[in-house]
Amino acid sequence: MVKKLITEDTKLFMTGNEVIAYAAIAAGAEFMYGYPITPQNEVMHTWCKLQPKTEAGFLQTEDEISAGFSTLGGILAGKKAFTATAGPGNVIMQDAMSMAEMMRIPFVCTVLQRGGPSTATVIYSQQETTLTCFGGNGEGYRIVYSTAGHQDLYDYTIKAFNTAWKYKFPTFVLADGYQGKMREPFIAYDPESRGIEMIPATPSLRGEGMVGVDRKAVHMRNTFNMEEELMEVLDSFEEDFNRIAPEIEEYQEYRADDADILIIAHGIVARSACTAIDELRAKGIKAGLFRPITLRPLPVEPLRKAVSRSKQILFAESANGQMARLILEKIYGLTTPYQTLYKMGVGITGGDIVEKVEQMDGAIACR
Repeated sequence: MVKKLITEDTKLFMTGNEVIAYAAIAAGAEFMYGYPITPQNEVMHTWCKLQPKTEAGFLQTEDEISAGFSTLGGILAGKKAFTATAGPGNVIMQDAMSMAEMMRIPFVCTVLQRGGPSTATVIYSQQETTLTCFGGNGEGYRIVYSTAGHQDLYDYTIKAFNTAWKYKFPTFVLADGYQGKMREPFIAYDPESRGIEMIPATPSLRGEGMVGVDRKAVHMRNTFNMEEELMEVLDSFEEDFNRIAPEIEEYQEYRADDADILIIAHGIVARSACTAIDELRAKGIKAGLFRPITLRPLPVEPLRKAVSRSKQILFAESANGQMARLILEKIYGLTTPYQTLYKMGVGITGGDIVEKVEQMDGAIACR
């Protein structure tokens, strides 16, 4: 049993990577498997520094392939295990992630996005959105929370463990290098004090009792001989995923009720959008924000309602439309025109958004 670090609400000031480690401990995580890659290294460093107090386990593997599959092994054995990665490591782990998707293993991973392709930069991007949501060979039956800051990192890391163990789909906390490295205050808490009951880890294999007498046999597989056999399984996954989606979907709106220009952004770019919206409102421009917190599954109905109320949309992201492509498919049929502010692997400031929206507002006024 992992020893708790936080027993009452405590205001802390630390980096996002440190927050993730503290949140995993609060969630009752017992073991971390990982391999160093910037900008997530301090998740592992902090986890290890806390080991004398928590008595949790850690294994540094020889690469991300081993980290991913070791995490699966720990989970199958009944440990509440997790991993963290970024960039090329996210690419290399896709085989293990796909196996988790196929075998319905409650795999939890925090992703600190960095610029790509390949090694590229170790700093920041939102270029791992498609990879995290749909990477691997499969249909992307994954749950992906996109965080915007340190309180989110704490809250959604805790939530990720419960979501993964409840629904048995791999679950990701999609952050970025800025969040991982920057420092800001947040409130750490014991989930039980907030009425959050953490789902205990149980062994997927070799459970207690006799098969056929005390329990049903556990049959987990990721290999199929016939196409139709595979399709039957995937059809059941599709049905399950669509059924649970309304329970999982989350989003944030900011001054969107009467917005003429709706900014759609996720993660840390959404924070820049909030700053920009306040400045634009002061100038008489009705801007608002729709931020999808869950990128998988997307909160489709609230999104469509927000888009239908607006006169124009602005997609803002530090990638070349990876979030926008997810959303445009889901709002197909709506006629609201849109523009884009894409900066691949580069941060977007509130000033960038203000400048772009003022151009859009001028276009509206001229009509």
